[in-house]
Amino acid sequence: MISYIHGSLLDVRGDLCTVLTAGGVGYGLRLPGPALERLPAKGGEVAFYVHTQVREDAIDLYGFESRQEQEAFLLLLSVSKLGPRTALAAVSTFEPSALADLIVRQDHIGLTRVPGIGQKTAKRIIWELKDSFEAEGWSEGAAPAAPKDSEGGVFADSLAGLINLGYSEAEVRPVLKQILQEDPELMPQEALRLVLREMSRHR
Repeated sequence: MISYIHGSLLDVRGDLCTVLTAGGVGYGLRLPGPALERLPAKGGEVAFYVHTQVREDAIDLYGFESRQEQEAFLLLLSVSKLGPRTALAAVSTFEPSALADLIVRQDHIGLTRVPGIGQKTAKRIIWELKDSFEAEGWSEGAAPAAPKDSEGGVFADSLAGLINLGYSEAEVRPVLKQILQEDPELMPQEALRLVLREMSRHR
């Protein structure tokens, strides 16, 4: 696995740049937009942290100017149904700390500024990565993050609806959490209906 490359810039085509190493081997790396803009003239010295993506029909290399940018990309790749192109678009649109702020603050509207990310995908990213970004402490200078054990958005709305129907928080919270883990795309009304169905099966 290739994790770091140092050499000279040989060529650039679209988002793919070719780095020629001292050993005479050229590696094609896909870069975030800001890194492409900062490339030197051909022949200039470059160095990138690298993620190697192995597929059945190809091996793709993605290059990053910093370790944190690389780690943000890898966290995004861990999100279900999120591919490397969209993850690369995210780190092209936001610096790692800004991306972390959006996720920790559960700002799904802000995340939709990334090409290829709609509101449902943004909510899934937040659901799956909020704890990871909070644990890493990347979110700096923006609005304070929500308390670690609090849940907002769909979870809070669904929970409030269930309590209004006479259920106690203690009995519905684990059921609701499980349902939303299985399908983070659910709207509050859908989640509430599924919880009610599940509760009726155990009564």
